[in-house]
Amino acid sequence: MKVLKFHGSALSDLRAFPHAARREAGYQLDKVQSGLMPSDWKPMPTIGIGVQEIRIRDEAGAFRVVYVAKFANAVHVLHCFQKKTQKTSSADLELAKKRYADLAKELGR
Repeated sequence: MKVLKFHGSALSDLRAFPHAARREAGYQLDKVQSGLMPSDWKPMPTIGIGVQEIRIRDEAGAFRVVYVAKFANAVHVLHCFQKKTQKTSSADLELAKKRYADLAKELGR
C-alpha cells in the first residue's frame, strides 16, 4: 500500500470538508493507495501527466481531491477544495499546477 503525502494546505483543506464528504474522500483515497480506482473520478491532464480528480457529491455540495498516484512510493494529494460552480476555478487549477511542478522538482523529474 502506498503512503499518502499531502502538499501545501491540502490536508487542512480536506479536514475542513463536512464530515460525510471527509469520510468519502478518505475511503476513496484508501482505494487509490491500494492500487484501485476511485468510484467517481476524471483525469486532469491540464494540471499534469497522471493527475486525477476524485469527485465527491453530498448534501453540502461538490468536493474535489486532486492527486497523482503514478509515482511508485506514494499517492500525492495536491489540492482539496469545494467546487462552487460548474467549471473548476482557474485559481484552483493554478494552485494544483504549481504543487505538481514543485513535486516534479522535488522528485527530480
